Amino acid sequence: MKNMEILCRFSSQYPIKPTLPAVPGYEGVGRIQGVGSKVTSMKPGDLVIPNTGQLGSWRTRLVCKSTDVQTFPDGTPLLFAASLRVNMCTAYRMLSDFENLQPGDCVIQNAANSGAGQAVIQIAAARGIKTINIIRDRPDLEELQSFLLGLGATIVTTEAELRQNEKLVLKDLPKPRLALNAVGGKSCFALLKHLQASGTLVTYGGMSKQPVMVPTSSLIFSDVKVRGYWMSRWHLQNSHSDEASAMVDELCSWAKTGKIKLLRHRLHSIHEFQAAIEGAMKESQTEKQILRLDED
Repeated sequence: MKNMEILCRFSSQYPIKPTLPAVPGYEGVGRIQGVGSKVTSMKPGDLVIPNTGQLGSWRTRLVCKSTDVQTFPDGTPLLFAASLRVNMCTAYRMLSDFENLQPGDCVIQNAANSGAGQAVIQIAAARGIKTINIIRDRPDLEELQSFLLGLGATIVTTEAELRQNEKLVLKDLPKPRLALNAVGGKSCFALLKHLQASGTLVTYGGMSKQPVMVPTSSLIFSDVKVRGYWMSRWHLQNSHSDEASAMVDELCSWAKTGKIKLLRHRLHSIHEFQAAIEGAMKESQTEKQILRLDED
């Protein structure tokens, strides 16, 4: 799988640098070829996903501890399992860990076309939560809006449209209790303007490479909470927990029943890795790049 965090980390644009030599890759699916005599939790032929961010999934073979991987429910779509660990888990945790959201509640987010944004839309819809989704203006705006609405988005709009037609766009919706920010900079203003008092702004990305901007009035008079979130830390602290297993089981269950779909993606052979990297780096791209690491 190609994720921006991986590309940034291995191009020295990330605060945490890998210890070289290192193999990239947080996500993927592998098939067990053999196990040690004392391993009882899995067997040859089982499909597994990483249970740690340190394995490096861009490889064809790996010898590791049995605790470094985990099985997933039978019947889970293979590509869904291969792309589960980053975007889907990020969305799941942000919708679960910061506000006690109930069916009928509302969430607002920017970068709604990103992998995590698509996951937020679908997981929220599966839980009966409404979403206000902000995207940048672009030539294929109507097609993208239609795509996101098809995933279960309540509203898909641009910052300009929201600013000009706020009452019309947001009619009949409650004020969001949770705002999810992957952009930073002035984009935060639109999120905070609509966040209800005592709500939470969670920043999990910084696509604009600008500081998070929070008006003083939002902190003093609206009492909003401003938090950061890093999925890699959660995985590190909870990799073998019941909560992590329950999260994977629920996401896979939703995928098996069609409640959530595979993120928009493009599948590449390993020989097309350069095209995959270029696709991941494209501005305003909505496709997750998936590498198939065949040995032939």
